[in-house]
Amino acid sequence: MSLAVALEVTPLPLRHPLPTPPPHHVGQPPTAFHNPWPSFHQHSWLDALLTSRRNRDFKPVPPRDQLVKIVRPEWGNGQDGLKATWIGHASFLIETPKQNNNEGGGRGVRILFDPVFSDRTSPVSWAGPKRYTPTPCTLAEVPEVDVVVISHDHYDHMDAETLQPLYERRKGKINFLVPLGNAVRLHGMGIAMEDVTQLDWWEGVQVTVPTAGSVKLTCTPSQHFSGRALWDRMSTLWSSWVLECVNTSTTATAPGPASPLRLFFSGDTGYRYVPSEATEDTVPVCPAFGEIGEEYRPFDLSLLPIGLYSPRHFMSPVHCTPEDAVCLHRDLRSKRSIGMHYGTVRGGISQYFEDVTEPPRRFREACETAGMVWGKELALLNVAETVVVRLDLPRLADLDLEHVRSSKHTKYFGIILDLFDASLKKTLERLRLNTNSFSATLCPSLSLLAQMRKSSAK
Repeated sequence: MSLAVALEVTPLPLRHPLPTPPPHHVGQPPTAFHNPWPSFHQHSWLDALLTSRRNRDFKPVPPRDQLVKIVRPEWGNGQDGLKATWIGHASFLIETPKQNNNEGGGRGVRILFDPVFSDRTSPVSWAGPKRYTPTPCTLAEVPEVDVVVISHDHYDHMDAETLQPLYERRKGKINFLVPLGNAVRLHGMGIAMEDVTQLDWWEGVQVTVPTAGSVKLTCTPSQHFSGRALWDRMSTLWSSWVLECVNTSTTATAPGPASPLRLFFSGDTGYRYVPSEATEDTVPVCPAFGEIGEEYRPFDLSLLPIGLYSPRHFMSPVHCTPEDAVCLHRDLRSKRSIGMHYGTVRGGISQYFEDVTEPPRRFREACETAGMVWGKELALLNVAETVVVRLDLPRLADLDLEHVRSSKHTKYFGIILDLFDASLKKTLERLRLNTNSFSATLCPSLSLLAQMRKSSAK
């Protein structure tokens, strides 16, 4: 039985103040929410009906050996650092590095993002989108969790059959972080209101787990929508999330607090509304990700969506293509990004149009077209594979990444932060300078990104 005591949730100072009322609120106090950018377009129910009936290009799910590989989860055991294990779709288990001032010293803080273990992502168990890739383990096999973070209320991200047992298992020792309006959703699932923390965009908290340490979590914007029924669309807020490790370690060569590791979790998001293929690189893009990147850069690891984007004209306001994900990676000033939100379940209109094997292929192609290094700057994981980001504390400069696989633990990645990679530092700085002017307007084409990278290397 766990000896952990109740955790502490403390509000953080607001780093990015918003006007009053905030532009994404509808009403004051808000009764609904919306996306306040020209990069978004609201489709009607009639649009959805007509799109689902026209020009379908259904492709069946191929045999299991042609899909994303499932491995046995090891959760990064035996390694220290910021650990992220993909459980499928948008579900991740994150564990922060061990902190030398915690009492137990055995582990860091554990955070579950958008956990879904149900077989179907729908209101009922007998109908609705069904998994074609099973979970890699049972919920009971997941290590004990301190914080559950939800991005929005859609069934493939907020699963009552998963959240209820998580709460019962850790009642009094777990907190649920949700965007505004979602506390009542969790309360309806039997989760006590005092164990739920609601946040608006740019609001954050520090969560302290007495035997594991502390972590900062900030609710940040995304371009999406909400609703669990026909009548409650946009009634609760959606979000992305920023995680900052709180590291109080000191060394002889670098006294004082170390530079924190940072992780970005996108949840569901679109990047730009594309009414036709011809307008792909001429439409406004969501400025929020450039703002997040400017506020928190650099991100050591970002978890970005790459699937369920077809048909493009309909899904583009709310779901990213692999090419959009590459642009998000750039806007966020992320050192390394992992693709997610694919390879697990078919849902909504996309099930009639999208080849489920296409997103990973396109993600790698987009990476290479942009002149980035596959497996180093952009990568994919097997289901239940763990990526580990390690920070060498004496070296506190803006570090760069070198990606290697552990020879002992072949089921997860190790990332070594290399201070002396001068050519990559020059490239990153050149990209940072060049992309500042694009962040709030247009995403340059991938060919332009490749040209920028090539010129930076000269």
